[in-house]
Amino acid sequence: MSERRRGSRRNQEERDELDERVVDIRRVAKVIKGGRRFAFRTVVVVGDNKGNVGIGIGKARAVPDSIRKAAERARRNIGPVALSGTTIPYTVVGRHGGARVLLKPAAPGSGVIAGGGVRAVLEAVGVRNILTKSQGSANLLNVTMATLDALSQLRSAEQIAQMRGKKVHEVAPVWERRSERGGEHA
Repeated sequence: MSERRRGSRRNQEERDELDERVVDIRRVAKVIKGGRRFAFRTVVVVGDNKGNVGIGIGKARAVPDSIRKAAERARRNIGPVALSGTTIPYTVVGRHGGARVLLKPAAPGSGVIAGGGVRAVLEAVGVRNILTKSQGSANLLNVTMATLDALSQLRSAEQIAQMRGKKVHEVAPVWERRSERGGEHA
């Protein structure tokens, strides 16, 4: 089997294991000399459910073409997100345009308490327990981008320790250190 066919098969397997979600399809218009020319703008979220996610925007005259373009762009934009088990390490706020999204870690069993674009991004990245609040603009593109902004602000305990030049146990939250010492309550 040639190297080219093996690479093609690997790409197909990689494509199959990614979780692809269409968040928004909107008709947009471009005003030209003879009137309006209509097209479709599609927002797609792609994730591997293991801490990587990407968002893509595609525009075309036909819906299937715009979905394909958005999915390709989302695959190119995939990046890692710092998770803490099935939730996020700490509370964070993301902003994009007029949209604000608050993400707050939740206890196991809480589920994904989110709506619309926020839910799509969080489920694609692999978060299973989280509380969210979307404020400001309800534009799905801005809400998904604000969610991605919030997730990009997250840092793992290892990254924070490395930035501060300390060991991981020295930067762990106070409540985790107390529970390790012998059950004192925070």
